[in-house]
Amino acid sequence: MDRGSDFGLHQVESYDYLFKIVLIGDSAVGKSNILSRFIRNEFNLDSKTTIGVEFSNRTLTIDEKSIKTQIWDTAGQERYRAITSAYYRGAVGALLVYDITRKQTFENCERWLNEMADHAPHDIVVLLVGNKTDLRHLRVVSTDEGRRFAERRHINFIETSARDGSHVDEAFRLILTDIKRQIDRQPAEDEGNEVYKPSGTDVDLDDDGPTPDGDSGCGC
Repeated sequence: MDRGSDFGLHQVESYDYLFKIVLIGDSAVGKSNILSRFIRNEFNLDSKTTIGVEFSNRTLTIDEKSIKTQIWDTAGQERYRAITSAYYRGAVGALLVYDITRKQTFENCERWLNEMADHAPHDIVVLLVGNKTDLRHLRVVSTDEGRRFAERRHINFIETSARDGSHVDEAFRLILTDIKRQIDRQPAEDEGNEVYKPSGTDVDLDDDGPTPDGDSGCGC
């Protein structure tokens, strides 16, 4: 059996950009299943609530550039807010997720945006995501309500279903495209270096700060 990987012999991944994106929103709106659908094309109906933070990576091609995306799944419960706020550091994008069948999760989006204003970089790109469109018979937040809120806060908007996969890839491609084009409009800090690595994006396993400490799963 080839055990080369045990001795650190592995292929170095090449990419043009490295972006950190955070998933935020109330508990059980489907953040972890959106992540699971995007990364592994999987959905777990019995997923448990995320405790703390976990992250995953996927590389996509946008505008003929290779973009490695590091996606952080943050806990939505109030008691973990102090932990998750630290993970805004270095983020260039955020998917703000609500559940179209639970009005309170939509109303709380205003609070999440205010929290980002306090903790996230000022130029972070935000995409509002109304999840669980497969439960359209239980819908209490209309598409127009979501769109009007997004327009009022000058952010993009999309509806998804982590369960059947509808528009999940499209959501990530939309926000990655917006981030890349925003970055491209800024003066290059390091001329000739196309890799964008915002502060705090790379994971330092020797860091004494908060660490991911839970299983993925925020409902469906």
